[in-house]
Amino acid sequence: MTMLSDLLSTVFDRRVRFTGPAGEDSRSTEELTDALVSAAGEISGRTLGGRILDRYDDMDDAEKRDFFRHLTTSMDIIPGDVRSSLARYEAEPSKSAYRAFLEAAEPRRQELIRRLNGVPGATGRLVNMRADLLRLTRNDASLAALDLDFRHLFASWFNRGFLVLRPISWESPAHILEKIIAYEAVHAIDSWDDLRRRLEPADRRCFAFFHPAMPDEPLIFVEVALTRGIAGSVQALLSEDRPVLASEEADTAVFYSISNCQAGLAGISFGNSLIKQVAADLSRELPGIKTFVTLSPIPGFAGWLATARPGANSPDDDTLRALGAYYLTAAKRPDGLPLDPVARFHLGNGALVHKIHAGADTSEKGRAQSHGLMVNYHYDLRKISENHERFATAHTVAMSSEIRSLSATAAKLMTEEAR
Repeated sequence: MTMLSDLLSTVFDRRVRFTGPAGEDSRSTEELTDALVSAAGEISGRTLGGRILDRYDDMDDAEKRDFFRHLTTSMDIIPGDVRSSLARYEAEPSKSAYRAFLEAAEPRRQELIRRLNGVPGATGRLVNMRADLLRLTRNDASLAALDLDFRHLFASWFNRGFLVLRPISWESPAHILEKIIAYEAVHAIDSWDDLRRRLEPADRRCFAFFHPAMPDEPLIFVEVALTRGIAGSVQALLSEDRPVLASEEADTAVFYSISNCQAGLAGISFGNSLIKQVAADLSRELPGIKTFVTLSPIPGFAGWLATARPGANSPDDDTLRALGAYYLTAAKRPDGLPLDPVARFHLGNGALVHKIHAGADTSEKGRAQSHGLMVNYHYDLRKISENHERFATAHTVAMSSEIRSLSATAAKLMTEEAR
């Protein structure tokens, strides 16, 4: 951890020592972007990049849209150059021909983003820039290519090899703890006392991924409860009055909240690596833990149920559980993937739909989105790869025998209701 701390401190110091370019520049932002892509020197590139980023920070939303349109239209590929370079490579697949094709096929804006990232501290600013892009242009198809360029670069910059897993505890720096409170997206943290109950006891853990270029910004974090047996109520897990379990007495790790922190990294997947890494680390630390499950929301269930059974009476708990099992395993999008976004995430990671609990989330949010249902996804470390491959190739949903039986019961019920 000492080497890691030194590395992060070095990155942070380098970031804050850079005070940006001095003086004014009369050129337009469009002219500055062209100049940056053409710049030959590292120092001049940093100066230009700093000016562009500083100007961007001062833009209002309309100006940001114009900036994005400039990148999309004026720094796009030239289709004729792509076609001619490809024809040359097809005729003569040499190294020089291939290089020419790569240069023609990559839009200039990708090189612009790379050079902007050469400014110390720019990585986080570019992540925020993409968050603006997603926020301002969600329904503007003409800017979709620009978002693909950001995603392409971020997928490389934020791949697992660059990410650092750090435990978050009650002793972590206050500014990190404040961000855990702010970024919690599943079960809101109401106070510092609430946060303390999730971090300080011996049967609680929290882990986050960080990137060395953004040492003060968690990218994603997971909250874990160490239990005996599989938990079926989030209120029980988070209760002020619950008894604390000695960590060595636990046999199960329950991942009860996973929160992505950076809107600008939407679509860049960290959760798969995070869960597997945390499971592996906990297995080494606490060999008595043999079971790894989530206690997950079912955010789309209530909406689906209202459509699937219009006018039907409110179901009892057993029927509700059966319908929940059917929704998770049999209700599909046109592409064959499950309707539920949380299910797509965990099943895509190689988990198995294990058990459904009624009355598991009695909060207003829990009742509104799933009538209080929650689900355990089981991460069997021996079967993760097999489950992932079957889901990725054939959209096969791995499920326990209990879930299979419940889903069949619901299918029969819905068939009878349709007659």
